[in-house]
Amino acid sequence: MSSMSIDTRLRSTRKVTFGGVIITILLLFWTFVQIFPLYWMLTFSLKSNKEIFGTNVIGLPKEWLWSNYTTALQTGNMFKYLLNSTIVTSATILITVLAATAATYALTRMVWRGRKTVNSIFMLGITIPINAVILPVFLILSKLHITNYWALIIPYSAFALSMAILISSSFMQGIPKELEEAACLDGCNVFGIFWHVILPLMRPALATLSIFIFLQAWNELMYAVIFISDSNYRTITVGIQNLSGSFTTDWGPIGAALVVATFPVLLIYAFFSSKIQESLVSGSIKG
Repeated sequence: MSSMSIDTRLRSTRKVTFGGVIITILLLFWTFVQIFPLYWMLTFSLKSNKEIFGTNVIGLPKEWLWSNYTTALQTGNMFKYLLNSTIVTSATILITVLAATAATYALTRMVWRGRKTVNSIFMLGITIPINAVILPVFLILSKLHITNYWALIIPYSAFALSMAILISSSFMQGIPKELEEAACLDGCNVFGIFWHVILPLMRPALATLSIFIFLQAWNELMYAVIFISDSNYRTITVGIQNLSGSFTTDWGPIGAALVVATFPVLLIYAFFSSKIQESLVSGSIKG
């Protein structure tokens, strides 16, 4: 009997169970719940106030107003705010990833007095809410006269460091020490081992760190509102807030600004999602 006939018989003998139907319905419903807000936001950004609030709330736009994006990017200056968010977020990711991996290597691979105490101090940072220390951070930055991009990059990096070290530690502990010993025998020093051996093996973990840090820095609003007074350095979340105040009677450009702010996050997550899954699987196996 051929394998094709066996597969056909197996398919024919499968029974549709009540539990399977319920699970399928629930999964389809959950998919709809996840996708519908994106669909609504995209169509919202292309409608007029008349369609948004009355005649066509959830349907496709009857008149596709691409001019809403022109208004948001030019009149609302969203392109400048998007560039500012990209600069702040990219710098935050770079600084935090390098600092976290270097600190993790020192805490998990090197033996020195007080490393457990230092690690405990880093872990305490996870327990401190970022909004609970706005006043002291603001006073420090004011004393140092820091009012540009660094007014956001420094606190963002500092508050992301503890979680980044925690994630890096669980992954780095699974890397065999024999690889470092072999590199040491080949003449590599500590920095060479870290750069040429450890970092390449931690690429999945670095992708996970990058996406978590990106989401935190890209979506943050409170610090961006308080610490940045110059409009030349404002981020996209502040721009959307200002846009809602400037265009209170025209909601189409606000929807366009939300699309501009949201879809880069979705694209980056889609690009790094496989790396994140690989990191989680690798960490669970090695741990």
